[in-house]
Amino acid sequence: MATVNDTTSVEIENQQPAQGGRPVVKRKPVFVKVGDLKPGTNGHTLAVKVLSSTTVLDKKSRNSSSFSSRSGAANTRIAECLIGDETGTILFTARNEQVDLMKAESTVIIRNAKIDMFKGSMRLAVDKWGRIEVTDPASFTVKEDNNLSLVEYELVNVAE
Repeated sequence: MATVNDTTSVEIENQQPAQGGRPVVKRKPVFVKVGDLKPGTNGHTLAVKVLSSTTVLDKKSRNSSSFSSRSGAANTRIAECLIGDETGTILFTARNEQVDLMKAESTVIIRNAKIDMFKGSMRLAVDKWGRIEVTDPASFTVKEDNNLSLVEYELVNVAE
């Protein structure tokens, strides 16, 4: 069993103090391809191009006064964005501030994304634990004929 004192100097540089006093070692992100995404998985980091962005909900609150219990409760925005890389495409559900980052033709890095199932098909989403960063334009060509969101899945219970 390794202790904190057995770590190498490289690991110590990447550590941050945690609340319990023990250091937290950050992991290097492992980039996955869109074609490798599977239902029910999470923690994905991808570099993708945004092909299109369609707003599906833009709801303003009825009373936009200072009575709102939480900040950002003034309006709700949801957009469905078709994103992809050289292995395929998938629909990404962008919420509120994420909608502004997911503009068509931009290249983004999506960190800690999860697969949500919507009407039997896969959607990629980022919750409060994830992050979206706009980055330099990518050099790859998107494979548009492999849309993972068009594949319909069915939940089958297996009796053992």
